[in-house]
Parts: sequence; structure tokens; C-alpha cells
Amino acid sequence: MKLEGKVAIVTGASRGIGKAIALALAREGADVVIAARTEEERGPLPGTIHKTADEIRALGRRALAVKTDVTREEEVEAMVRKTIEECGGIDILVNNAGISIPGTLVEVSTKRWDLIMAVNLRGTFLCTKAVLPKMMEQKRGSIINLSSILGTRVIEGGVPYGVTKAAIERFTSGLAREVREYNIAVNALCPSYTDTEGIRLWAFDVDRSHWQQPELWGRYAVFLACQDASTLTG
Repeated sequence: MKLEGKVAIVTGASRGIGKAIALALAREGADVVIAARTEEERGPLPGTIHKTADEIRALGRRALAVKTDVTREEEVEAMVRKTIEECGGIDILVNNAGISIPGTLVEVSTKRWDLIMAVNLRGTFLCTKAVLPKMMEQKRGSIINLSSILGTRVIEGGVPYGVTKAAIERFTSGLAREVREYNIAVNALCPSYTDTEGIRLWAFDVDRSHWQQPELWGRYAVFLACQDASTLTG
């Protein structure tokens, strides 16, 4: 129970890597706030914030499901206020919410480009900015940003997504220096190819037998969540 008594926010935790991280944190004793948009299953993607919360409660931990669009500042701030009011503080933030819309740059519309930037980058910025005052007041905290090997590895149709992940790594290293004096660790988790529900929709004909499972990144997230600025940051 490495995280006993800790409060974590995990964005985009209705499914995939985010859900795996939320469950892994709960297994180590954390109470978890599930911040995502999906309240009801619609279309081909399974999972909701409430289903993830129910699985966490089944582990004996407290779970709070808060419908949140991470691109909307007012919703992010309301989610953070509710976390503090109901859970008493914020020890861990996992910026996992993200989207990818495959396509070559000439095929990507401006609207889609802006959406990818808004969810992956603006969402990370807004959630981080919202939790920092509480973490600075507490003089402790761990912020985990989800990057990807596609931040440096080039694949066809992945330019917009790769741009956001490269930027997240720069965001991580810069912020780590800014908040080190407050004992806040800021790190990036960089998954390789991982077999998630979202991937199966557009890579259904790809051999994924050698890909990682989301649970692996849950274990790494627990490791990062245990760090402070004196042990591992940036």
C-alpha cells in the first residue's frame, strides 16, 4: 500500500491506459478521481467514468467520478474544487486524456488539428495549472504527464499526435524546474505500442501480439507517483 492516504486525479480514465493507471493507484491505497467525458457507453468504445469508479470501489478504495472536458477551463477548475472539497487535497495528477486522429498532414483538417492540440496539450496545461496552487500549498505532489514514443518516432499519419507528445516532454522538463522548490515531482510516462480499445478501432488489421498491455503502464505510474522532487523529477 505505497499510496495509502493519497488522493489522485486521473484524466481520461474511462478506458485504456488511463483506466489501468487509476486501478493500479487504487490497488496501492490511493483514492482516485476519474475525470473524463464518458458517462454512458455510445458507439464502439467501451467504458465510462462510473464503471471505472465502481471497479475502484470494489478494491476497497474511494472513487469520485467527475464528468470533465479537459479542454474547458471552467470544467477543469470545478473538478479540482470538487476533489479538494470531498477528498481534502490532491497528491497525484495523471494527465492521461488524449486523442489521435490518424491521417497525413494534407488530410488533416484545421478543425481536427485544433482538437488534437486542445485535448492533448491544452488539457494537460489546464489540469496542471488547476492543481498546482494546492500542491504548492501542501509542499508536495506528483504530476505525471502521458507522453509516447511517437513524440520522437515517426509513423505515417501521426504528425499532429507526435507534435503534442514532443511538446508534453518539454512541458514536463520545464515545469519540473519551476516547481522543484515546492517538492513537486513532474515526470513523463512514455508508453510504447500498447493494445488499447481505441487502438483496436483503427489498427484492427495490425498484429498486436507483441504490444504491451495497459497494466504495465499502471505499474510504472505507481512508481512515479511515489516520487518527490528530491528523488526523481523532470
